[in-house]
Amino acid sequence: MVERSGLVVGFDLDLTLIDTAAGVVATLEALAAELGVAFPSHELASMLGPPLDHMLAPYLPAADLAAATDRFRALYPDHAVAVTPHLAGAPEALAAVRRHHGRVVLVTGKYTPNAQLHVDHLGLDVDLVAGQVWGEGKAAVLREEGADIYVGDHVHDVAGALAAGALSVSVLTGGSTREELVAAGTHVVLDDLTAFPAWLDEHLRRTGPAAPEAEETCTGSAPAP
Repeated sequence: MVERSGLVVGFDLDLTLIDTAAGVVATLEALAAELGVAFPSHELASMLGPPLDHMLAPYLPAADLAAATDRFRALYPDHAVAVTPHLAGAPEALAAVRRHHGRVVLVTGKYTPNAQLHVDHLGLDVDLVAGQVWGEGKAAVLREEGADIYVGDHVHDVAGALAAGALSVSVLTGGSTREELVAAGTHVVLDDLTAFPAWLDEHLRRTGPAAPEAEETCTGSAPAP
């Protein structure tokens, strides 16, 4: 792991910082039209997190998955970037890390060039974009960057944080429920990122840079007592 001083906070992208549902639906429908197949686009867009080939696997022959994945990624910039907004509280959450002189690392399962397009389009204040990593695979990047905290919306984000020894903060803006996130072992559950700045201020006041063993699980939108 790279030796770093100061706070480092990792964030997931889809349904944590940005609402990609409409753009993913549009891209899936464009892909479906080209391939002559039908995808349950809205259902798939509500469950973002797993790799794209895992999502498409039930609907395509295995031999076609790699080509379909590549084509989705090629279609994505024209169909998904301009229509995708940041989620409520996202800029303020990143700014909260900066107020504590922290670094922000974006660690996502999304194809890295497309993730970078979202960052550039929305002006997200991040230091690093690391894409195409999922679940516990995110841990390598988080450890390399010295992440104290990882914020995500999915149980697989929790798995990545825990495998990295980072404090897991979960938001309820994605495909996992509060109960699923708590069962997966997250340390903190917030309704959305609007609650993150106050939580971070209080967390650092009490503990300094994140220490998972010192944090109590929070199952509401307010900071843990």
